[in-house]
Amino acid sequence: MYKVLVADPVSEQGLKIIEDLGNVEIDVKLKLSEDEIAEIIGDYHAMIVRSGVKVTKKIIDNAHKMKIIGRAGVGVDNIDVEAATAKGILVVNAPEGNTIAACELSIGAMFALARNIPQAHSDLVKGDWERKKYMGIELRGKTLGVVGLGKIGSEVAKRANAMEMKVIGYDPFVTEERAKRMGVELADLETIYRESDFITLHLPLTDKTRNMIGHEEFKMMKKDARIINVARGGIINEKALYEALTTGEIGGAALDVFEVEPTTDSPLFQLNSCIVTPHLGASTIEAQENVAIDVANDIKRVLSGEMVKNAVNIPVVKPELTEIFAPYLELMEQMGKFISQLTHSPLKKLEVKYSGELAQYDTGSLTNTVLKGVLKPVLDDTVNYINAPHVAKSRGIAVHESKTVEVEDYVNLITVEITTEAGKRTVSGTLFKKNEPRIVAIDDYDIDLVLHGHLLVVPHTDQPGIIGKVGTLIGMEDVNIGEMRVGRKRQGGEAVMVLLIDNAVSDFTIAEIREINGIHEVQYVKL
Repeated sequence: MYKVLVADPVSEQGLKIIEDLGNVEIDVKLKLSEDEIAEIIGDYHAMIVRSGVKVTKKIIDNAHKMKIIGRAGVGVDNIDVEAATAKGILVVNAPEGNTIAACELSIGAMFALARNIPQAHSDLVKGDWERKKYMGIELRGKTLGVVGLGKIGSEVAKRANAMEMKVIGYDPFVTEERAKRMGVELADLETIYRESDFITLHLPLTDKTRNMIGHEEFKMMKKDARIINVARGGIINEKALYEALTTGEIGGAALDVFEVEPTTDSPLFQLNSCIVTPHLGASTIEAQENVAIDVANDIKRVLSGEMVKNAVNIPVVKPELTEIFAPYLELMEQMGKFISQLTHSPLKKLEVKYSGELAQYDTGSLTNTVLKGVLKPVLDDTVNYINAPHVAKSRGIAVHESKTVEVEDYVNLITVEITTEAGKRTVSGTLFKKNEPRIVAIDDYDIDLVLHGHLLVVPHTDQPGIIGKVGTLIGMEDVNIGEMRVGRKRQGGEAVMVLLIDNAVSDFTIAEIREINGIHEVQYVKL
C-alpha cells in the first residue's frame, strides 16, 4: 500500500487517477507548517504540492520512503530540488498544463489595455459616465512584440496573427524558418522595444532575465507602448516601470506577477495606467485540471514502476545502464549549459559525438541530458530531461548523435557541437580520476577546465600583457580570480582564455575587456 500526501489544493480529477491504482491511500492535509510536514512525511511515498507549500531540505531529509514529489504547475522554486536529487527522489512538474490559460490571460490583458476596460468599469460603478476619458485603440494593424516564443508565446503569436497584428518576436532558440511558420518576424530586443505597440513577456525568471526591462529599456519604447507580464515577477523592474508610467515614457502596463508575492501594497496599484491581477495565469478550471492530471499520471507511473514524463531532476536511464551512465550525467548537463552560453545566436543544430566505450550503448538519455543543459539557461523549469527533445523540435532545433569506438587520448570522450546562425562551437569533455567532470577542449583548443561557478571565456590573440590587462580590470571590480586556463595552438597565434572567478562581473567590465587590443570576444558563463 502506497501513501500520497496532498499538501496543496489540487483537482479531484488528478487524485482520481492515483486512486484508480487501487493500492494507494491519499491524504489531503492542507495548511501544514514545515515542522508538521517533516513530522509525518516519513510515512509517505509521494507528495503533491502547488506553489503554497515549500518542500524544504528538512522535509526531504525526513522523507525516508519518498519516491516522487509532484509540483502541479511549472516552477519548482518552492522545492529543494538539490536535496531531493541527493536523496534519489524524483521531482516532476507540469510544464504544459497551463499554456492556453496563460496565453488567453495575455490576450485579455492586451484587450483591457487597448480599451481601458477595468478603468471604465471602475468609474461607471462609482457613478461616472466617462466616454471621452477612455478613448481606446484597435489592435488590428498594431505591432506586437513577443519576448519568448515557447509554448505560451507561440500561442499568443497565433492569436495575434488572427487579429491582423504584425508580430515580431525574440527567442534565442528559435530559427528564422521556425519563426516564419509561426507568422513571426524575428528581431533583437532593442528592435522589439523600439517598434512594438504592445510587448508581452513569456520568459522564465533567471539570472539573465531578472530586471531585464528597466530604465534604459523603457526609454527605447514608444510613448504609447503597453507592456504585459503574465510570466514571472522580477523580469520587469517595478520601480523603473512606476517611473516610466508616471513620467509618460510608456502608455500602460498589465501585470499578473510581481517581484514579491503575494503583494497587496505597491505604488503601481495607484496608477490608472497599470492593470494588475493576483497571479491568475494558471487560474482556470481547465488549467488546474490539466496540471493535476499531468502530475498524477507521473506519480501513477512511478508507483507502477514505469518511466515518468516530466522529470525535473533525474534523467530516466535504463536500469542496466544506470551504473555506467550515472558518473557522466553531471558532465553532460554542465557541458550543455556551458556551450549554450558561448553564443547568443539562435541554435539550429545540436550534435553529440561519443568516442570510446560509451559508443556501444544506447546513449539517448545522455544526449537528452546534454540537450536539457543547452536549453536550461534560457528556458529554466519549463524544460526537463524528458521533454527536452520535444522542446527542441518545436523550436526547429535538429538533434543528432554520432559514435565511434575508436579512442585516442581518453577512454571516453564526449564532444558537443552546436550550429547557430553565427557558425559552429564545440566543447569536449570526459571524466578524470574519481569521476571528476572536465572540459578538455573548447573549439580547437586543448584545455583542462573544471566545470563549476562563474567563468569568463575569452578568445584572443596570444600576445604579451593581454592576460594581465584582463586580470587588472576584473580586480578593479573587486572580483577574485580563482583559476585561469589557456588553450593555444602556437605561440603568438589564436588562443582561448578561461577565467574561473569568485563572483559575476558587471556588463560594464565585460565591455571594457572587449575593448582590449587582441581580445575577440568575452562570454560570461554561470554553471
